[in-house]
Amino acid sequence: MSNAKQQSVFETIGLPKHLAWGYLGVMIFMMGDGIEQGWLSPYLVGRGLSIQQSASLFTVYGITIGISSWFSGVFAETYGAKRTMFGGILLYLIGTFGFVGLGIPDLNYPVMLTMYAARGFGYPLFAYSFLVWIAYSTPKKQLGRAVGWFWFVFTGGLNVLGAYYSSWAIVKIGNIPTLWTSVLWTLIGTFFALILCRYKSVERKNSESKMKDLMKGITIMKDEPKVLLGGIVRIINTTAQFAFPVFLPMYMFDHGFTTTEWLQIWGTIFTGNIVFNLIFGFVGDRVGWRNTVIWFGGVGCTASTLLFYYTPQLSSGNFWLVMAAGVLWGALLAGYVPLSALVPSLVKEDKGAAMAVLNLGAGLAVFTGPLIVRLFYGLVGAEGVIWILAGLYLLSAFLTKFITLPNNAKTILQDAGLNEKEAEVEVSVYAE
Repeated sequence: MSNAKQQSVFETIGLPKHLAWGYLGVMIFMMGDGIEQGWLSPYLVGRGLSIQQSASLFTVYGITIGISSWFSGVFAETYGAKRTMFGGILLYLIGTFGFVGLGIPDLNYPVMLTMYAARGFGYPLFAYSFLVWIAYSTPKKQLGRAVGWFWFVFTGGLNVLGAYYSSWAIVKIGNIPTLWTSVLWTLIGTFFALILCRYKSVERKNSESKMKDLMKGITIMKDEPKVLLGGIVRIINTTAQFAFPVFLPMYMFDHGFTTTEWLQIWGTIFTGNIVFNLIFGFVGDRVGWRNTVIWFGGVGCTASTLLFYYTPQLSSGNFWLVMAAGVLWGALLAGYVPLSALVPSLVKEDKGAAMAVLNLGAGLAVFTGPLIVRLFYGLVGAEGVIWILAGLYLLSAFLTKFITLPNNAKTILQDAGLNEKEAEVEVSVYAE
């Protein structure tokens, strides 16, 4: 295929050709990072930890992910995306060697907490710095689809390939050896993203003050309240995704499901999700980023979260009906994808700082999900936790109504090749 035809294909599907190797690298890296997500909590509980201890482990992990996510955007701007991504893989490896090698074998809980927390600094610096790279180097008319592709590879690695691979590996080689293979996969992903992806990275060489740049990840929330709202909605987006693995496997086991069946359901949920990450990238570019987040994301996830929980009871543990309900939830979860295009478009400059707020939201979801389980599971049980998560989704739909684009929306549309009159008509669509 000629270069012109290749470029045409990439433009048609919305995937930035110059970052193609990086997308592949992120998928493989996140596969390594996501190997344990669907089964680590029930495994540790089975070896003697309580659900609350397991939730605390994931909560501490989420705290460091939140911190790392917050600063990934401004680190990428200040030091360059590739340098920031390299720092991420180093921290990931240090944490993995300590957690798997020193903590898990004897269930040394203080070591497990410390090293799993250290491990949490890794993937946000790697993956979310690449998202900033995308935001800076992709034309505005393509940005919605480009971030859709990012969430496709991110979720595809973390929740799909990681779940399917681990459902096979823990049977064939055991739990701890499966955790060790994460090192191999993350190194392969690093090779693709940092060695084969040669496109010039984001780097602000003449920054007046690196500390000032870092502080923009905080001050922008005061200067641009809509960015803060976007960050809150981003937290809610995946809170359930990180709460479910802490307590839902045990609930499924009570209704007759095995660990392998649960992992197959979890992997299939996010197989559907990554497909809809792309679909909602296109939908958002056409019917409006805000509308997509409100109706498909917020309202859709409110209903589908409850459906997913109650289907095992209503269907007497029917595997395929539970699978279908889960896939519906995963598909509607992708309705939040346009948020990654909407929030950076709220500002003309400092898009890295705006992305840092979104990245913080993504990281805090890893913390908030297990924390909700830790705080409320003992009080209201699994059913009560589900209703809390559904209520948060409904809240996110309400908050998104206030995230409207400023006047620079016209510039965005003119970048897409529209004339001024057409842009004035279309701005209302994007603002909605």
